Amino acid sequence: MERRITRSVAAKEAASLAAAIKASGEEFATKWPKRSSENESPDTQSSLENNLKTISTSKLHKIKRPAPKIDISDELPHNLGSSITSKQKTNAMHWGVKEGGIDVKINRAQQYATNEPALKSTKKAKKANPYRLTPGSTPFPDWPQPTPEACEEVSRLLTTVHGEVVPPTTIPEPSLTVTGCGEVPSVLDALIRTLLSGATSGNNSALAFNGLVQKFGVLHAGIGKGSVNWDAVRQAPLKDVFEAIKSGGLADIKSKNLKAILDMVHKENQERREILVKGEDTGPSDLIDKSEGSKQYEIACADQHFLSLNHLHSLSTEQAMEELVKYPGIGPKTAACVLLFCLQRPCFAVDTHIFRICKWLGWVPPDKATEITAFSHLEVRIPNHLKYSLHQLFIRHGKSCPRCRAITGQSSAGWDEGCVIDHLVNRTGKRKGGIATSPPTKRKNSSRPSRNGKS
Repeated sequence: MERRITRSVAAKEAASLAAAIKASGEEFATKWPKRSSENESPDTQSSLENNLKTISTSKLHKIKRPAPKIDISDELPHNLGSSITSKQKTNAMHWGVKEGGIDVKINRAQQYATNEPALKSTKKAKKANPYRLTPGSTPFPDWPQPTPEACEEVSRLLTTVHGEVVPPTTIPEPSLTVTGCGEVPSVLDALIRTLLSGATSGNNSALAFNGLVQKFGVLHAGIGKGSVNWDAVRQAPLKDVFEAIKSGGLADIKSKNLKAILDMVHKENQERREILVKGEDTGPSDLIDKSEGSKQYEIACADQHFLSLNHLHSLSTEQAMEELVKYPGIGPKTAACVLLFCLQRPCFAVDTHIFRICKWLGWVPPDKATEITAFSHLEVRIPNHLKYSLHQLFIRHGKSCPRCRAITGQSSAGWDEGCVIDHLVNRTGKRKGGIATSPPTKRKNSSRPSRNGKS
C-alpha cells in the first residue's frame, strides 16, 4: 500500500534531504580539504564528486518514498520545484528548502523590494472595534423591546421593593477600604477599582485594593493627594503586585493587566506632555481645546509622575468608551461602569444579574444576545434618565429576589414570597436542584402586595 505524501510531509522530507546533502558535503570537506583549481587533478575532482553523489544518494534512499518516483514539485508548498522563480525563492526561504543543496538566500530588504503578495505580513491586523460594539444603533433592530413605557413600569415596580435610586450630584471621596464600582473622582482609580471587582465578590475586591494601599501607599501631598501611588505600582516587580492583590482572587491575570494598564497610561501621559510643552497643534483634539491652566496642570501631573486618565472627562461618551476598552482586561462592562459612576454619563452597564433579568423580561432576544450585544441594544432602547437607576435596581433585585437570583428554584427558601415583576418575566434555564422552571402564572393585578408588603 502506497504511503500518501501530504504537503506537510513532503516539506519535511525535502528539508531533511537538504540537511543530509549539506551534512555530507561538510563531512567530505573535512576529510578532503578543497584544493586550488590549478593543483587539483581532474581525476581527483571527479572522484570526490562521485563519492559525494554516492553518499547523497544513500541518504536519499533512507527516506521511504512510494514507487514510482513522484514529482515533488506538485506536492511541496507553493508548488516549489526545480525551476525556482523569484517569488518561489522567497517562499523557499520561508519553508527552509534549498535548491540543489545550496541555500536560497534573500535578505529582508530584497524580499520587501519584490512587493510580492507572499510577503504580506502574517500578523493579524488590530481590530478597531474588538468587542464589535455598535454605538448609536442596536444589533437587534427588529427587536422592539424594551419600550420606554416598559422601562418606566419595571423601574416603578422595583423601586417599591428596593427603594428609590437617584444618581449622586457629586462623586464621593474615594474609600481606601472599599473598591466599589468606580464611583470615585479619579478616572484611573475608577478603572482599576472596577478591574479588581470583576469576577469576584465585593469583599475580595476590597481585600485586593487594600493590599495595594498597604504595599504601595497613597500620595500624601502634591497633585493626586489621597490617591494610591499608582506610579509606585507601575515601577514595582510583577511579583510584588501579585502578592499585594492575591487575596482578591484571579491575581495572576489581574496583576499582569494592572501593570500593563499603568505602563500604557504613563506612556500616554508623557506623550501628551511633550505635545503640550512643544505647543504643537497636532495630537488629540482635547489637547488643542484645553485652557492654558488645564494645560499647565496636565504638564505638572506628568512631571510629578502622577498617572492620570482625567482627560477622558472632556471626551464624548463614545470616544471615552473607545479609549477605555483599549486597555488589557477592560471590556464593555467595566468601561460602562467607569462611564456611569465616574464620568457620570448615562450608560447601561450589563452584568450577569442584569443580563439574566433582561432575557427573562424579553428585553433582548434570549437565544441570540450576549452580554456585549445586550449592552449595545439596551444602550439604545433604555431612556437615558433611567439608565443609572435601572442598573442599580436590577443588580439589587438579581441578588436578593428569591425568584430572580442566579441559583434558585421552586423549592428554594422564599420562593412563595413572590416577585414584584413576576407577571412580566418568563424564567428559563435550569434552576437549583436541576428543576427547570416553567413560565410563571401571570398575575391579574400588578398592584398585588410584594414580598415586603409594599404595593
